[in-house]
Amino acid sequence: MMDDVGMEILLDHYKDPRNFGHLEDPDIAHEEGNPSCGDQITIEIKLNPDGETIDDIRFSGKGCAVSQAAASMLTEELKGQSVERARDMGKREMLELLGIEVNPMRLKCALLALKITRAGAFGLDEWPNGDDEELS
Repeated sequence: MMDDVGMEILLDHYKDPRNFGHLEDPDIAHEEGNPSCGDQITIEIKLNPDGETIDDIRFSGKGCAVSQAAASMLTEELKGQSVERARDMGKREMLELLGIEVNPMRLKCALLALKITRAGAFGLDEWPNGDDEELS
């Protein structure tokens, strides 16, 4: 069953997160949290000299399995991609990347890393209205 495979992958990213840690002198750094769940994530991005491509991306923080695995999966997806890709990635694409069905109570957890990455890529202090639905 696809959900079982998706859950195994999600748990693997939670137990063995990829790209966890900090970057020295990141070009982009943004941090936000999800007060309802207690998740807190920082995303740091180092750009290639062209200023348009993500050379390295790391995350740090704490939170539930969904938020931490989502951050790990997102950093894997975006490493080597354009900053424009990070700006354009939407809610549906992030949820597909997770590979599991996310219930409404966990939606903010699943989208937190994307929200932080997009806010950082756009140079915003925070995502407008704090609304995850605007990630579409």
